[in-house]
Amino acid sequence: MSRSRKSASFIPFLPFKSIQSSIFFTFSCLILITVMVISLNSYRLSVDAVETNSQSYVQEIIKQVNSNIQSYIDNMENISMLAMTNKDVKYYISNNSFISKGDRRPYEKRISDLFQAILYSRKDISAIMVFGYNGFSVSDRRITLLNPYTKLENQSWYKEAKSKGGQSVISPPHVQNIIQNEYRWVVSLSRELKSTDGIRGEGIFLVDLNLSIINDICSKINMGKKGYVFIVDNSGNIVYHPQQQLLYSNLRSEPIVKAAGAQSGTSFTVDDDKGKRVYSVQDTNFGWKIVGVAYTDDLIANEGTIRNSILLYAITGILFSLLLSLFLSYRMSKPLRILQRDMKKVERGNFDVRTNIEPINEIGQLGRSFNLMLAQIKNLMEEIIDTQESKRKSELMLLQSQINPHFLYNTLDSIIWMGEQKKHEEVVLMTSALAKLFRASITKDKELVPIRVEVEHITNYLLIQKMRYDEQLEYEIDISPDIMHYKTLKILLQPFVENAIYHGVRNKPEPGKITIRGREQDQVIIFEVEDDGMGMTPEQLEDIWTVHDKQQKTKTTSGIGIGNVNERVKLFFGSMYGIQIQSEPEEGTTVTIIIPKIKE
Repeated sequence: MSRSRKSASFIPFLPFKSIQSSIFFTFSCLILITVMVISLNSYRLSVDAVETNSQSYVQEIIKQVNSNIQSYIDNMENISMLAMTNKDVKYYISNNSFISKGDRRPYEKRISDLFQAILYSRKDISAIMVFGYNGFSVSDRRITLLNPYTKLENQSWYKEAKSKGGQSVISPPHVQNIIQNEYRWVVSLSRELKSTDGIRGEGIFLVDLNLSIINDICSKINMGKKGYVFIVDNSGNIVYHPQQQLLYSNLRSEPIVKAAGAQSGTSFTVDDDKGKRVYSVQDTNFGWKIVGVAYTDDLIANEGTIRNSILLYAITGILFSLLLSLFLSYRMSKPLRILQRDMKKVERGNFDVRTNIEPINEIGQLGRSFNLMLAQIKNLMEEIIDTQESKRKSELMLLQSQINPHFLYNTLDSIIWMGEQKKHEEVVLMTSALAKLFRASITKDKELVPIRVEVEHITNYLLIQKMRYDEQLEYEIDISPDIMHYKTLKILLQPFVENAIYHGVRNKPEPGKITIRGREQDQVIIFEVEDDGMGMTPEQLEDIWTVHDKQQKTKTTSGIGIGNVNERVKLFFGSMYGIQIQSEPEEGTTVTIIIPKIKE
């Protein structure tokens, strides 16, 4: 009964109760892991391939945008070249010209007509102007009125062009306010116009490009439902963004620094709360970076189809594999179930069982070995039962013969001492008590006696010793009346009381006391023999429990009774019962005896 409860307590911690379940689980795990790894790898490779192709497609789109914007910028530079080679423009801003204020008008008209003709063919250009270092300026307007509140020399496009010495400069988007009452959002191309000899500068040429043109170019790009294009310059300033106002108001963010530092033709990925995005970067010849932003869920339009197809094949393969593993696990575990069934019969005590396993393999050989083992076990059990019964009786008789002579020796020694003292009445009383003692000990048919009989026995023994030692010995017997009807081994307490007297109390210069207690606790009976005598050292305690062969003698006198009684208790009741000793030198010794509850 106890064994079944112990096995059941471990069941919650075991994954399975049968080898068939274990085999099925193992096969299923291997199949599931393999299918999952292959499916995930296939899905990942498919998605990566589609994503790579989509990134290449985005790069091609960005290159096309770059080409279109570059075309516009090149046209603006061609216009600047036209101005640089025009004789009227060169003479008008030349420091060597001697044009009077009245003669400026024809030149301004011809130059303005030229610029107007260019504007007529180019709707993307907002304004064309020339500013000479000699103080003259002309634009595509008939009459050019400069903003009196704006200093020309403080304009960034003016200073940049002057510092570059004839190279074209593309400005970031800005509000052009150089002309009175005009405020346009433009991108400016400016360059310094050189003298005929190409040595000194004579003015600044300016072309303003409407930013709406760049917006038209970028907004027509199709990169999925959410993709877009934005442009930054080499300083990290935004040239164009479809949500530029949100960026300026910090309601939206972009990895501008990372995009500005990226190499041309490269891509990087950003994954945040707005989704996973691929940024593709392309450099222009004039310092801008065109960045295409595409969302991966837009790029991989058929990701769901790929995932569902792979998932369908994986589920089909898993179901088929699980059915196969279930069939194989059943076939493999069937012989083991037969063997298990026969072993359970043996557990119930039927040693006549013979198992029959048909497959000639390791399990079949195990079945044949099982049959041979049962036959041998049956014979051995019969021999062991007879041998152990004889051995147990012999050991009990041997222990009893070892204990009784020891008790007799100590008691007779006390009687001899009293006879030498001429105490004849005490000798008669002691001899009577000794007779009562050995009347119980020589009874061989009963090994267990009621505790009340054992109490009577130890009371007679202490009476004898009290008569011998008189005031040197005090004793107290405190046995609970509730345990008197339980049984114990006979002559259980006497060896410990005897050792307490001879090795504890007798050698004290002052009187000593021995206390005997008995009580019940849960399912056991606990006896205690306590003295306030000389006590023992840890080495002496160790000597008591030293195991000796039958041919060896005990090392200390104190161990003669204790070791034998402890072995006797364990042999009769089991290894969980026995003797415990606690002792301190000069303090005393306490012996605790634990036996099971056995009713009378």
